[in-house]
Amino acid sequence: MTSKLFGVLVIRADLVEQMVAHARRDHPREACGQLLGPEESDRPERYVPMTNADDSDAQGSDYRFDSKEQLRVHREAMERDEEPVVVFHSHTRVPRRPLTDTGLPEAYPSVKDIEYMGLQPGVHFAIVALTGPDAEPDLRSFLLDDAGEVVEDEIQVVENYMFSHTGAGDVPDRD
Repeated sequence: MTSKLFGVLVIRADLVEQMVAHARRDHPREACGQLLGPEESDRPERYVPMTNADDSDAQGSDYRFDSKEQLRVHREAMERDEEPVVVFHSHTRVPRRPLTDTGLPEAYPSVKDIEYMGLQPGVHFAIVALTGPDAEPDLRSFLLDDAGEVVEDEIQVVENYMFSHTGAGDVPDRD
């Protein structure tokens, strides 16, 4: 039985820092990667930065995993009894992603992002939006519901998973 809680992403602060650092390094190209965790859990344990293989334009306003790299990551995850918990990419300032009232590019899935989400039901899609390598990031995460509609996750950033829980259902029984 899975311990996934729909619409909530609990993630360690060090993993958030790794995603943001990757987005800053690759700016203005979109950064991308995966966070893997134990099978049947919803707790990412390690960040795997990946190469953005999209070459549709010089601005890097899209992302695509390199198929050989993705296969290697998938095989490695299977060997370690892991699965994707989060697919990550960044959004940079490009005309089709307007700035919000915060001054950041919209951290919301594009049409292409939503198509990718449909290929991995139950996997969170995290987006870090930033206008430059030193800009304040905006982290948001999304899932598709059973009807295929985009639902924004609540994100809980924790120092470790030991003392975090998402409700009474995941607290061990006491004897």
